[in-house]
Amino acid sequence: MALLAGGAAFSGTGSATLNGDELATISSATRSLPGMWELAQHIDGHFLPYYVFMHVWVKAGTAELWLRLPSAIAIGVAAWLLADLGRRLHSARAGVIAAALFAILPSVSYFGAFARSYAFAAAAVVFSFWALHRALDRPRGGRWVVYGVAVALVCSTHLFAVLVLPAHLVLARRAVLAPMVAALAAGCVPAAVLGLIGYGERHAISWIPQRGPEVWLKFPKMAAGTTALGVVLFAMALAGAVVLWSARRADGGGRSPRDRAWALALAGWLILPPLLLLAVSHLLTPVYVDRYLFVAAPALALLAGLAVAAVPRFPVVVATVVVLLGCVLAIPDHLEIREENGRFENIPWALRVIKAEPEDAIVYGQSQLRTGFDYYADSAMPVDVLRASDAPQADGFGYPERSDVSAALDGLERVWVVWRGTKKSGLEGDGIRRVEEVRQSGFELSGAKHSGDLPGLTVALFTRR
Repeated sequence: MALLAGGAAFSGTGSATLNGDELATISSATRSLPGMWELAQHIDGHFLPYYVFMHVWVKAGTAELWLRLPSAIAIGVAAWLLADLGRRLHSARAGVIAAALFAILPSVSYFGAFARSYAFAAAAVVFSFWALHRALDRPRGGRWVVYGVAVALVCSTHLFAVLVLPAHLVLARRAVLAPMVAALAAGCVPAAVLGLIGYGERHAISWIPQRGPEVWLKFPKMAAGTTALGVVLFAMALAGAVVLWSARRADGGGRSPRDRAWALALAGWLILPPLLLLAVSHLLTPVYVDRYLFVAAPALALLAGLAVAAVPRFPVVVATVVVLLGCVLAIPDHLEIREENGRFENIPWALRVIKAEPEDAIVYGQSQLRTGFDYYADSAMPVDVLRASDAPQADGFGYPERSDVSAALDGLERVWVVWRGTKKSGLEGDGIRRVEEVRQSGFELSGAKHSGDLPGLTVALFTRR
C-alpha cells in the first residue's frame, strides 16, 4: 500500500511544472542557513522546519523529480501507517482498503507531487493517530515518547495541521490522562513557537479573502481533490463512523466504549480542520485555503475503508468495485493535475510564447517570477533590464530592481511583460504597476496571451509607439 500510494504520487512529478509556491521552496532552500533565518523573520517562518530539511535535500540537485520526491515518500509513509491503523481499529482488510482509497485520491497525487510540506503534514497526522493508538493499547513510557514526537512533527510540518489535535482529546481516559497530556503538551511546543511567528507575519497572507460557511459544501472536493468521488467517500466516511460507533465488545457484551471514542476521534479528524480553520479566519485573520485541509484526506479514506470492510457479504468484491469506481470517477482530475499546466503557473509555456529578437527586453510584473524563468530558461532570453541583483531580497522572494523603468527601456523597441494573473488583471483598471510604467515609457500593447487556468500567467508584447 505504501508503494502503491507513493508510486501514484510520484507518477505526476515530472508532468506539471513547478508553480510559485514550489519555486519559493527553491528560493528558500538554496539560501545559507543565516539567510533562511533572516527570511523566516519576515515571511514563511512557519515553514522553516521544512525549508531546513529541503536545504539539505537540494544539496543533491534541484531537478523537478528530486524536489518532489520527498513529498511522494511522505505519501507512501502515510499510506503505510494508515493501513496499519485500519488493521488496529478493525481488520487488515479495512487497512488495505483505506490505503487503496487514499492512493487513488487526486489530492494525494497533487500534494504527493508538490514541493511543499503538505504531504509531510498528512503523514505526520496519520503518524500521530497511529502512535496514540499504540500508546493507549499498551501505555508504556517509550510509546508516549513516540506519541509526543509524532505530535511535534504535526506541529512542525504545517501550522494548521494542529487543527486535528483536539480530536485526540476524545480518546483521553483517566488511567492515561497524565502521560497523554504531558506528551501532547510537549509535542505542541513547536506549534506555539511557529504560531507566534506566523501571527507576526500575517501580512504575508493578506491576499486570502474572508470565507463564509458555504465553503464547507466544497470540503469533500477539497479533501479528495475531486467532487464526485469526494461526495461518495464523504457519505461512506459517515457510514464508517457509524460502523465503529456500533461495534460490539470482543466478549459480545454490548457496545465498545473504546470504539465509540475512536469513532468520534476519526470524525473529528475529518471535520475539525475545516470547522476550526474557518473559526480562526473569523477570530484572527483570514486563513481559509483549500490546501491547508489536505490533512483530513487520510481520515476520509480511513473511515470509508472501515465502512467497506464492514460489508457482511463479499467484502473483497465490494472493496474492489469501490476502488475501481473511485478510479473511474477520479480519472478526469488525475489527468488535469498531470498536465503541464497542472499547477496553474506554466512558465515553460510562457517561454515558448516569448519569441525574442535581439535587443528585446523583459519586465516582470512580480519580481519573484524571475526564480521560475531562471530555473526553466534554456536558451537566450530577452534582456532583464530591471534586474539589480542575482540574489533575491533577504526578507522575501522578490528581487531588487531598478526603479527608473523609462531609462532602462531607453533606445529599445520591444519589451515583453510577464505577470501572474489574467490579461484583464494586468491591462485594465489599476492593473500591474510595471505594465503602466512600460506604457508611460512610450510603449503600446501589441498582443497578449494567457496560459489558461486561473490565475495562470500572461505574456504581453509592447512595442515603441
